Amino acid sequence: MASKLILGTVTIGQTPRTDLIPEIKSFLDDRVEIIEAGALDGLTLDEVGKLHPSPGDKVLITRMADGTQVKVAEKHIVPRMQQKIDELVERGAQVIALVCTGDFPEFQCDKLLIEPHKVLFNTVKSVAQGLKLGVFIPDKDQLGHARARWSAVSDAVFVQAVSPYGCPWEKSIAADNLRHEGVEVAVLDCIGYTLADKQAVKDKLGVPVILARSVVARVIAELL
Repeated sequence: MASKLILGTVTIGQTPRTDLIPEIKSFLDDRVEIIEAGALDGLTLDEVGKLHPSPGDKVLITRMADGTQVKVAEKHIVPRMQQKIDELVERGAQVIALVCTGDFPEFQCDKLLIEPHKVLFNTVKSVAQGLKLGVFIPDKDQLGHARARWSAVSDAVFVQAVSPYGCPWEKSIAADNLRHEGVEVAVLDCIGYTLADKQAVKDKLGVPVILARSVVARVIAELL
């Protein structure tokens, strides 16, 4: 019998990510076992509140285990992510995947480390260079960073801030705004957006839509 392949996933929020891991697993071989770790695991909502961004901080959006959306500063999360990477290696993970598209500093890891921000950016750049690009991000406080990031792909970047954990009608309005701009490709730049979100946006826009979680899942499947 073939041995199990162990994939470790690190979320910036709390585990289990019941909204995310089953969809990633649907792309993978049955032999792949997924073990999870979260940077906010073990913290109460009040304790997470102390990690809230201050003016000038890089903002991250994630969720608690119960689905509550939270906003945290990257500077508080990065050390916790490194700790979780180390823990997953100790637990036997052969490949580690970050499950956030944030552009983080380099982590130390002696296993293969998959960083979604690199996978997503280079995928989009390879197919959408110079096209009118529509981008969905989770929060308005990330608008400046998103415009700077994606302007390396196109001079015509249109960004909509809409939470992946919010109401479907908000995503629909954001898609309408991008349709009016005449975007030629759209990217859902957060691992929290779902396969259903991708289909809804594609139906609304009528253009190719690139979803972070499925692109990353396909790369994981290729590597494993």
